[in-house]
Amino acid sequence: MQVIVRVPATSANLGPGFDCLGLALDLWNETSFSLTGQGLSINVEGEGEGKLSLDHSNLIVQAAQHYYSFVGQELPTDITIHCQNHIPLSSGLGSSAAAVLTGLLGANALAGNLLSQEEVLNLAIELEGHPDNVAPALHGGLSLSAPDGKANISKQINVHPFQIAIVLPEVKLSTQDARNALPPSVGMSDAVFNLSHTTLTVEALRNGDLELLSQAMQDRLHQPYRLPLIPGAAEAIQAAQNTGAAAALSGAGPSVIAFAEGNVDAVAERMQSAFTDKGIASRKFTLGIAAKGATIKQT
Repeated sequence: MQVIVRVPATSANLGPGFDCLGLALDLWNETSFSLTGQGLSINVEGEGEGKLSLDHSNLIVQAAQHYYSFVGQELPTDITIHCQNHIPLSSGLGSSAAAVLTGLLGANALAGNLLSQEEVLNLAIELEGHPDNVAPALHGGLSLSAPDGKANISKQINVHPFQIAIVLPEVKLSTQDARNALPPSVGMSDAVFNLSHTTLTVEALRNGDLELLSQAMQDRLHQPYRLPLIPGAAEAIQAAQNTGAAAALSGAGPSVIAFAEGNVDAVAERMQSAFTDKGIASRKFTLGIAAKGATIKQT
């Protein structure tokens, strides 16, 4: 039996929706699992080739192992995993969430689908620590998530098919460094500012209101503290806004995401130029929104 899992990239926060908003993007990792060979065999092509571990420390394998432990079984001894990756590592585009979800969904299929999608999602949140990437990666579209005691509430929201420009600068920014940059507490006025702007961001994405979105995607909880760690990012956001786009950091960065209508290539070029002016090389992607999330195919 072979299982093929496809999981999309994601962009979290979208400006004000810190740790609660996430959007699935039409950029995919595809991974095949088969119970063949002798021992564990992992092959990686594309993003992460030559960098990702090829043993039991691989995040996909760790997630699969977590799944089997949860259902009271052992990870199969002989398993071959082939990864065709298009999501850049350490980019703010949900590569770790994609790996976690891939491992859990692949293991679930191999084990006979013992868990529901929501149970798989809860395991993914447990491993990732927050739902903002794994929820949209699983369900597609825009996900609004909130913790509720030991459980998690996630709502998938259909959104307007905006064009999306992503620019990824060659800046090293670890998740830990991005978290450490944040203050331990925020003022009431900043919290209210983000609550109101998050609501407007969701409404603008649903209704396709780019002008409202450009006003709504402002943040006071994380971007003011993270932008100084990414040379050119603040200028790239401003460059996108000057073209009429709505822009913000993608997740914790270093990628910048912008929403556009009709001029997405020009928006991407303007953002790239902002990084170039700072002496920072970058890559650009022009994408759509992934209306559907992860898929599993068994052959």
